[in-house]
Amino acid sequence: MKGVILAGGTGSRLHPLTQITNKHLLPIHDRPMVSFAIEALVRAGVTELMLVTGGTHAGEFLRLLGNGHGFGIDLLSYAYQERPGGIAEALGLAERFVGGDQVCVMLADNVFEQTIKAAADNFAGQDHGARVVLAREPDLEHLRHLGVPEIDGDGRITRIVEKPISPPSEFAVTGVYFYDASVFDVIQTLEPSGRGELEITDVNNHYVGEGSLEYDVVDGFWGDAGESIDVYYTVNDFVRANGANKS
Repeated sequence: MKGVILAGGTGSRLHPLTQITNKHLLPIHDRPMVSFAIEALVRAGVTELMLVTGGTHAGEFLRLLGNGHGFGIDLLSYAYQERPGGIAEALGLAERFVGGDQVCVMLADNVFEQTIKAAADNFAGQDHGARVVLAREPDLEHLRHLGVPEIDGDGRITRIVEKPISPPSEFAVTGVYFYDASVFDVIQTLEPSGRGELEITDVNNHYVGEGSLEYDVVDGFWGDAGESIDVYYTVNDFVRANGANKS
């Protein structure tokens, strides 16, 4: 299984902290944010990675990570996204890197208290399709700003809704996605959303339509440190007190 870490975007929700750097290079406790995504994948057994970034600070990732060996990475490649075109478009840049393998995609601003190894192992044993990682989110108002799955009585995801006014469940879709190699064909069929981007939710709903989207529910804390300045500091405080990516 290959890993793709997405570290692009403008970071506008963390302005002015991001005025002079990429948001994924901001510190979480004692190290840059992106290092937690790398650690999560490496501890899950995914050690061949591509980092996708963009903007004027892309070179800083090379300076920080180098060949990746100091972070437990066996093979580290880089790709440059010329404009903010959405998560699905950024993933499409990794097609040749992934080849015909399975792929785990992780947004570099997502931080987990516990390891995601169980989800990676579950997907490795999945014949085809996709898998998402969910987190329980009891705060209804917070759910209205996230991607939320609708789950039927058999425990199957029937659709994923972005920023729903009436959330159909108490779960949020986190920024970890697993796909088979057909994901790159799916990306080619997407139309830009109203904000001009190729949306990862459309990719996930394609697999829902095929009946091949599975999921795991993560234990412990999950935070999207790029969601807002308040959430950034919430994640920072949690990691400082409790750590992250624990087995």
